[in-house]
Amino acid sequence: MKTLIRSTLLAVIGIATMPAAHAGEIWRATGFEQPESALFDAANKRIIVSNIVGNPGDADDNGYLSVLSLDGKITSRYWTDGMDAPKGMAISGGKLYVADITKIRVVDLASGKLVSTIDVPNAAFLNDVTADASGKVYVTDMLADAIYCIDGDKPELFVRDATLASPNGIFADGGRLIVASWGKGIKSDFSAAEPGGLLAVDLATKAVTPLPGAQKFADLDGVIAIGDSIYATAYMTGTLYRYKAGGTPEAVAHFKPGSADIGTDGERIFVPLMSEGEVAALTLD
Repeated sequence: MKTLIRSTLLAVIGIATMPAAHAGEIWRATGFEQPESALFDAANKRIIVSNIVGNPGDADDNGYLSVLSLDGKITSRYWTDGMDAPKGMAISGGKLYVADITKIRVVDLASGKLVSTIDVPNAAFLNDVTADASGKVYVTDMLADAIYCIDGDKPELFVRDATLASPNGIFADGGRLIVASWGKGIKSDFSAAEPGGLLAVDLATKAVTPLPGAQKFADLDGVIAIGDSIYATAYMTGTLYRYKAGGTPEAVAHFKPGSADIGTDGERIFVPLMSEGEVAALTLD
């Protein structure tokens, strides 16, 4: 009878007994220098990795980009140099756009050559980059609660809103930008007095909307969307979260502090681990 009662209860509350989502590690590549972003380059079937090499805010000419194969082998350690502290990246029109403190570096995707630099007036700390379906490029300014748009190599302020709360990660998803907020009241150690969350910015109206159930839960860094799921990293704890509309964020993987700007090929997630000098590839159960 006890067995029957237990089975009946489990059937009734089955959703609560389902195993939690889990991200399993496939491989881990080593030898990077503060890797901040891992971007999937679909056209060339490779991963581009940005290396900060020093203080993330110093214009020291130490930063560079590396290229990683899809099975975790470094094919070009110094693919592009001449940068200071490169962070987020996006591809548009055969070019790679890289956030570099107060500038956007433009790299020829075929050759890896740095072809131009776009100065972003009044920028404080550019961080992540994404491109929408039309080819427009968007970059977050973490320390100014702002997002800039680059159209035809001309930067313009797209939105400035305190609700963005130190926007870090950004990902174009249809008619919106998904933004990962670091939080409010950033301290000297980069922890936040109030943790961040996930938001959406409408591309047409520029309205900023917090995503329900995903507020004030972590100091977020990178963000991507795969299907109906949003994935975001919490830099200070190393946690990878998954969020679905109508739910709350759930932890699906744990690393040491330093997980940064993630990328994806639609099936796997590529996680740069800044403090360890590594990039990990994950598959989702």
